[in-house]
Amino acid sequence: IIHPREIFSIALNEAAAGIIIAHNHPSGDPQPSEDDIKITKELMLAGKILGIDLLDHIIIGGRRYISLKERGYLN
Repeated sequence: IIHPREIFSIALNEAAAGIIIAHNHPSGDPQPSEDDIKITKELMLAGKILGIDLLDHIIIGGRRYISLKERGYLN
């Protein structure tokens, strides 16, 4: 579990205009969980307030990945 302030503190220190986050699913299945979708939405809202775009959230599992942007979760 990660909090948006932990993610954006790094972005703010680097004066980033946008971020891409990624994490792995040790199970090997990259399908996003409800928590993955929830944190993505929270990060999008936090980013809008801070003026830092969430460009993508990538989940890696085994030899596959899923882009939540490609899946339409970052619209």
